[in-house]
Amino acid sequence: MSLLKVQNLSISFGGLKAVDSLNFEVPQNSIYGLIGPNGAGKTTVFNCISRFYTPDEGSVMFYPDGNEVDLLKLKVHEVVSKKMVRTFQNVELVKMMSVMDNLLIGLHHEIKTNFFQEALGLAKLKEKMYHDKAREVLKFLGLEKIENEIAGAQAYGVQKLIELGRTLMSDPKLIILDEPAAGMNHTETEALAVLIKRIRDELGISVLLVEHDMALVMKICERLCVISFGKKITEGTPEEVQNNKEVQAAYLGGEE
Repeated sequence: MSLLKVQNLSISFGGLKAVDSLNFEVPQNSIYGLIGPNGAGKTTVFNCISRFYTPDEGSVMFYPDGNEVDLLKLKVHEVVSKKMVRTFQNVELVKMMSVMDNLLIGLHHEIKTNFFQEALGLAKLKEKMYHDKAREVLKFLGLEKIENEIAGAQAYGVQKLIELGRTLMSDPKLIILDEPAAGMNHTETEALAVLIKRIRDELGISVLLVEHDMALVMKICERLCVISFGKKITEGTPEEVQNNKEVQAAYLGGEE
């Protein structure tokens, strides 16, 4: 059963077709990769799905609880409430805030209080619940010992984990990861591969990722969609993609 369906997605910038009639589906409980050479349109696809861009044509349907959600009818801030979250190529932390506070930002769509809640003490109860949730996430990531430390003072690989932790705060059904291993060393990347699998297996969260580290992609993804110049070349298992001659020519360094 599909969790996300992208159909006939197209978008142009200044007459240049960045994405051209793209189709793919992300199955429930899966790790799915979108790959291609630089400038292929991968991040543009992510920006359409998460509503930072509005495509010229096509549809993006999401099924977080079995019911169909037309993502193109939502505003950017409404997407999180539908159980879809994303990260970005560059770390997007509030670096002068603590690790804990950066995770709490992931609940910004929920953290609302009013006069009556304050009077009844419900705001403090909610605050405790939010902090307990953040501590659970930090423990899952192995970061529980640094919850009060400044986020920007952490190593780059740890900052990437903090950003990933923030996505987990909203109990998503789908996390979109844009270059999660960028800037990480080999050891950090190996640990990230294990963590992404744990997110799927232990938390039941599906993952859609763009990543240039092909070793990571081939290790963790069950299926891949390969695009070049905004067009889909092929889709299949990592083994099928590796053996595809068009992919070898366009992306993996094979001969034409």
